Amino acid sequence: MTTIDNTIEDRVLGILVNITTADEVRRNLDLALFEHGLLDSFAMVELILCLSDEFGIKISPAEINRADWTSPRKIIAYVQQRTTP
Repeated sequence: MTTIDNTIEDRVLGILVNITTADEVRRNLDLALFEHGLLDSFAMVELILCLSDEFGIKISPAEINRADWTSPRKIIAYVQQRTTP
């Protein structure tokens, strides 16, 4: 990964730790966030708002497919895709 990718990854993981209050999201990028009760619909809204603010991207809840946001790795990939020109 490039330095930019690492920065994005670190920033996304920081947001996830703050929202889920689980440092495990840093250690296990494939952690099933919904299955472990770390994310629910309210936390998803908070996550969308935080990611939008942090990265300056507009994310509509309607465009989010929950299956694409089931793990830290998938959320990082989404943000990387949205922030790469």
